[in-house]
Amino acid sequence: MLDTPHASDAARLQRVRGRAHVVMGARGLKDLYQQGSAKAMLPKVHSAVPEVVFLNTSGGLTAGDRLDYRLEVEANGALIGTTQTAERAYASVAGGADAEVSVSLHAGAGARLDWLPQETILFETARLTRRTTAEIAGDAHFLFSEMVVLGRAAMGETIETLHLSDRREIHRAGRLEFIEPLEIDAGLLALRDNPALLSGARAIATVGLFAPGAEALADLVKPIQHENVSAGVSGWNGKLVIRAMAPDGYPLRRYVAQVLKTIRQADLPRVWQM
Repeated sequence: MLDTPHASDAARLQRVRGRAHVVMGARGLKDLYQQGSAKAMLPKVHSAVPEVVFLNTSGGLTAGDRLDYRLEVEANGALIGTTQTAERAYASVAGGADAEVSVSLHAGAGARLDWLPQETILFETARLTRRTTAEIAGDAHFLFSEMVVLGRAAMGETIETLHLSDRREIHRAGRLEFIEPLEIDAGLLALRDNPALLSGARAIATVGLFAPGAEALADLVKPIQHENVSAGVSGWNGKLVIRAMAPDGYPLRRYVAQVLKTIRQADLPRVWQM
């Protein structure tokens, strides 16, 4: 679509603008707001824990798009957040602005929040800046996973140029507990086979659990293995962090799914198709 309000203006491509916010209390939904291409669905589930499924109706992200997701569970509540499908960051014109995604997560005292989006697939010349921030109470239980796929192996895609800035911050009881800044550009991709960088992988993931006693689960997660997946597991001071990489998105997805099932002792959200 073109936006040309005045004949003298240069043609400008339409851009995505979307906001979806959900607040869940201990007794159920307290607030739901959605605007533009961002939608939040609450499907019927068999579990006692409700699920929120975020959806970007534009079908993907390109230069200049903006999405804002916010998920909050109040004291003693429980909530699972996910996405309806893989998010896709498509090609951007040279010199174009980044697509921007903001994810804000909040868990009150005694609450449980699982943020389990499906993978983000990046295409050649994509530009994406994403910021995920979690604010959790000292005794809250917070689990997250993030997967990034640099092109689809089954489609013969090899990514040579893109820009990804993906930053995660977790604050527990007002104190910074975890920060993970990830930057991928053409320079790093040129060295993708370096064992200190991607080591030839095109799919990477981080899973983190922040809860009292989380470190004790490390011994359950370490034995999990999948062919072609390399992973490291660390547990300390109420934190469990797993980082994994694979030559394609499918084996990584299977590994992450098994890790999440082991940590949660429950099935994944229904929208996850394995």
